[in-house]
Amino acid sequence: MSDTIYSGASPGQIAADLQPLVDFQDEGIPLEDLSNMVKERLLPHMMRYDQPGFQSLFNAFPEKGAEFGAQVALSYNQGVTNWQVSPGGVMLEELCCRALCSLFGFSPDSDATFMYSGTYANQEALYLALHWKAEQHGFDLGEEGLQGFLDPSRLAVVASRDAHFSVRHAVRMLGLGDKSLVTVDVDKNRRLDVGHLKKTLRTLEILEKDVFCVVATTGTTSTGSVDPVLPVADICKPCEAWLHVDGAYGLAYMLVPEYSPLFSGVERADSVCWDPHKQMGVPIPNSLLFVRRREDFNRMALYSTYFNREEDAEPNPGLKSPPSTRPFSALPLVTSLRHQGMARVIERLRAPLSAIRITAEALESCDDIDVLHNPDTGILCFRMCPKGVPDSQLNHLQHFIYKNITAEGKRSISLTQLDGKTALRLVAISPSVTGKALMDTISNVRVLASQYTTD
Repeated sequence: MSDTIYSGASPGQIAADLQPLVDFQDEGIPLEDLSNMVKERLLPHMMRYDQPGFQSLFNAFPEKGAEFGAQVALSYNQGVTNWQVSPGGVMLEELCCRALCSLFGFSPDSDATFMYSGTYANQEALYLALHWKAEQHGFDLGEEGLQGFLDPSRLAVVASRDAHFSVRHAVRMLGLGDKSLVTVDVDKNRRLDVGHLKKTLRTLEILEKDVFCVVATTGTTSTGSVDPVLPVADICKPCEAWLHVDGAYGLAYMLVPEYSPLFSGVERADSVCWDPHKQMGVPIPNSLLFVRRREDFNRMALYSTYFNREEDAEPNPGLKSPPSTRPFSALPLVTSLRHQGMARVIERLRAPLSAIRITAEALESCDDIDVLHNPDTGILCFRMCPKGVPDSQLNHLQHFIYKNITAEGKRSISLTQLDGKTALRLVAISPSVTGKALMDTISNVRVLASQYTTD
């Protein structure tokens, strides 16, 4: 197997290679010829998530059990939002949701629904929170919309400044706009600062803002930091604010016993999202939204005359989330977990966490590297700071390293911004990303840093 992760070709080169694939003509071509065309023109440009050098984003090749489930789901092409279109698919999804609620320690009254992505899960969670707030004001948000509030400009969502940009998408989709999103400082380890959250909520109260949702993140996108959910839950209760936990990336690590204490309080959240398609090795899309009270999903229900009828006795998962058609995502997750067993699943999750922790410890004593946080999960951000490179050039240096590593096509890392500083970012998702693989990347980074000139 090649050690390259993709061709390294430019966008123009890739477009030229792929153009024949979209040359739609009256006559078709044999599958064998089409297969050869795909192998020659597309596959070299696909990212190899299974390679040790892939250390940039939250993607993985399907695990064997998940691949089996995905093949079955593809063969039968089941819609699963309604009993009429797939009794087996609907019931398996419902049972899977209940089992996952139990697995994560949520209450017996909790429930879940499958989603396309964490972005959509966050959007639905904020809608549920706003609907709940509308009920406190004495009206139905679904019927009256934002105009039911005497002054919609008072509505506010509070999240850390490291929260995922999908929270901003959500307030925009709700028609509230960016001004409704209030961000809170993070501490030295990039976790939501509880002290600053308290001050922010007091200030918003003085300004007569109506905070309807606080968002905590268990595994921020840039650094993988886990916000302190338990104290945040304690703060939300007297404020009568809905607590949503964005666990799209990090929630899975709650299953690893030694990491579980980091997630204390998640079970008290009103809603939680999770993306198994990240580190669990199940096909995209595979996301879930959990709610602490199953009746909270009633706020999403829209009935029709031809299916999802109000009088239906059978379960209809499509009443819990917007899409009236979506894939049978529960099956690959179920077959993956059953094939591996939870002991192997936990080992799969633990391996990249250990690799990142070992790498962070090794870099702490390096004079030419500035480690920017103590990793909570499987992400490590750092900056190359070699002697002779002035501070004013350090951001440019990180970009230089990133650009050249990407062009080589043998490994991938990513960039982020932390407090105005450009940082290099390592992500370990696949168990193939070992401590050695990460240190090999560090060696490559050092070579490129030595080639950088400030001229």
